[in-house]
Amino acid sequence: MADQAHNAQPSSVDGQTRRDFLLYATSTVGAVGTGLALWPFVQSMNPAADTLALSTTDVDISAIKPGQSVTVVWRGKPVFVRHRLPEEITAAEQAVMADLREAQKDSDRVKKPEWLILVGVCTHLGCVPLGQKPADPRGDFGGWFCPCHGSHYDTSGRIRKGPAPANLPVPPYQFTSDTTVRIG
Repeated sequence: MADQAHNAQPSSVDGQTRRDFLLYATSTVGAVGTGLALWPFVQSMNPAADTLALSTTDVDISAIKPGQSVTVVWRGKPVFVRHRLPEEITAAEQAVMADLREAQKDSDRVKKPEWLILVGVCTHLGCVPLGQKPADPRGDFGGWFCPCHGSHYDTSGRIRKGPAPANLPVPPYQFTSDTTVRIG
């Protein structure tokens, strides 16, 4: 009898070990299978290739002469790139902070003083301000003028007069070389 009791116990342990292995193996296969089944749905939520292509815009600034501005498109929005004249830089740096609706120093808005890069959308109602072309009115402060409701921006893109509540936003950008800037 002692031999039978001795033999019964190891088979019970073996059965439990086998059962545990089957439970773990089945759970692992189920988890991996669920993950593989969900993967296409998760991937479908990532941005499409055409959207990723719009996430950055490289601009060749070598042809932009001092005093000139160009408009490029980034994420479907106009972006103003202005090669500022020394007098525009001086006017932007000497602005009295108490006179600004949204006080920001010019040095906080530019990485190189001669280059100003802004999202060209008025912060009032989303119009595109004038001031990119030489013949455009630039408002009372020499920057940009939104004719829709009369917002005036200075040479640093800061709101100075009119109903716009905020400065023209500065997009993320970096100079990748002396002649190229990457927006985004």
